[in-house]
Amino acid sequence: MERHPLNLTINGTPYAVETEFRKTLADTIREDCGLTGTHVGCEHGVCGACTVIVDGKAVRSCLMFGHQAEGMEIETVEGLEQDGVLHVLQEAFMDHHALQCGYCTPGFLMLAKGVVERGEDLPEEELRHLLSSNLCRCTGYQNIIAAVRAAIVAFREKAAGGVEQTA
Repeated sequence: MERHPLNLTINGTPYAVETEFRKTLADTIREDCGLTGTHVGCEHGVCGACTVIVDGKAVRSCLMFGHQAEGMEIETVEGLEQDGVLHVLQEAFMDHHALQCGYCTPGFLMLAKGVVERGEDLPEEELRHLLSSNLCRCTGYQNIIAAVRAAIVAFREKAAGGVEQTA
């Protein structure tokens, strides 16, 4: 296959790679940029394991070509931790045992990031609906929901300048 130059910005870092036009963003991130935190599950946009943030919106990176993301800001799970400090979502997932095998976790973290960082207090039904778009075969979702709720509270407290707390 013919490879073409591609410039991506992932977690604030520029990546200049060469890849095929037909290659998905998920595979481009993993194979060409070496960021393997984004997992590939179903490759049909159903499971959500490959969820990343592109220009502020959660997207299934298996449904987007890498070349479509050129010039956009991409965030992956590797960008959550900053200077050795875990994001409140990562802390909450650990504290609330919201992961077991961990395969779906990066997708859930990226899906929930926007809600948490906007400090949205979603009604239970809306939060369940949002999180049900990603599949997990291990946890039963209760701990994931509890973790996201705790992360929202922790993020609000942190943003308000309160004592930094984990979720």
